Amino acid sequence: MVKNAREESPAEGGKAIFSGPSGQPQGDVLRDHPALMEAMGGSTLTSGNRATLLIDGEATFTAMLKAIREAKNHINFEAYIFHDDEVGRQFAELLVKKRAEGVTVNLIYDGLGCRRTARSFFERLRRAGVRTVEFNPVSPFRILGRRSVFHRTHRKLLIVDGVVAFTGGLNIGRAYLKSRHPGDRVSPPEDFWRDTDVMVEGPAVAEFQKLFFATWEGQNGPPLTEAGYFPGAGQKGDHQVQVVGSTGGSMNRATYVMYVAVIAHARKSVHITQSYFAPGRRMMEALTDAAGRGVDVRIILPESTDHAVVRQAGRWRYGQLLRSGVKLYERRGAILHAKTACVDGVWSTVGTTNLEMWSLRQNDEINAVVLGAEFGALMEESFAYDLAQSREILPQEWGARPLSERAKQFFSSLLDPWL
Repeated sequence: MVKNAREESPAEGGKAIFSGPSGQPQGDVLRDHPALMEAMGGSTLTSGNRATLLIDGEATFTAMLKAIREAKNHINFEAYIFHDDEVGRQFAELLVKKRAEGVTVNLIYDGLGCRRTARSFFERLRRAGVRTVEFNPVSPFRILGRRSVFHRTHRKLLIVDGVVAFTGGLNIGRAYLKSRHPGDRVSPPEDFWRDTDVMVEGPAVAEFQKLFFATWEGQNGPPLTEAGYFPGAGQKGDHQVQVVGSTGGSMNRATYVMYVAVIAHARKSVHITQSYFAPGRRMMEALTDAAGRGVDVRIILPESTDHAVVRQAGRWRYGQLLRSGVKLYERRGAILHAKTACVDGVWSTVGTTNLEMWSLRQNDEINAVVLGAEFGALMEESFAYDLAQSREILPQEWGARPLSERAKQFFSSLLDPWL
């Protein structure tokens, strides 16, 4: 068990979870992962699922809107950011339409993430019969405890009829489409938000549903008493899927444990794309140890970002990673917002978790893990595409960076607990 993401020390009995193989690895991540996660209290691995990889906003929003249009029983929606723009209104209008057709609609939106969205936007949904819950409304009087202003839901989760679920990095808004609009907050102007989501159909949807219910009840939402939330989805494919959720302030940070454990047991490759990257000591050890034993560790990070301090804090770690043999790349031509990993070509995850302290300590997060070479091949294909659009950070180039850059990175790293 992990005390917390800042201390990053496993409790007695948990050390094996983090201990990768010494010398030539003997483990097999495809075989060992389910036991590792269940030992840490993770959800059950389910078979008979179909996982569909969705690249960028157009594909993801199209699939989500189609699922909502076809809803017959209920729609459960959890969002960190839900903009009141043409994309947000398209979703809202469809939710209202489905409610008028008799479909139950429940929406959780984060009080901080949606701070720029007018309350009237959500009030219109309420008046139309959409049950809405604001996650931890922002208040100067809520500093400590479960309702703290620092505890956010960073989850992006859509569940329709208990048979299909979506998660990944995309928020709801026009900025997350490839097409650009005047006034969109990106830099440089030609950049778009590069993101990845996954659509899951089958028995694993029940695990997503349980996490939604837990959040709804934890925020004192009205009782969800209608039938049909757990219809017992039948076999949809041959993918094995595990749903991994973490809750801010909990002692067992499941998504953190997931990443460290699987990196520690990697045999061949660790390929990561991350939007906000400032990992703590144990995760740094897992990455450098893997590279040291010959694992191909490659990490793609954003060249442009909407959080410059996080980027500089992450860059402070580049030297240690490069010296160990980790290969680092920065994605050009896009705001990289994807949170994905593929290990040994057979273990894949798509989700909301950033590898930085705030995500690992304070936020509610969710990741879908898909086991198997077929889905892994799609993940590797996507990774290769991003790699081709990226610039490699070379050790000699990094060592020659200006003193002013070093200073910015060092002082940004001092803010780790708040990133």
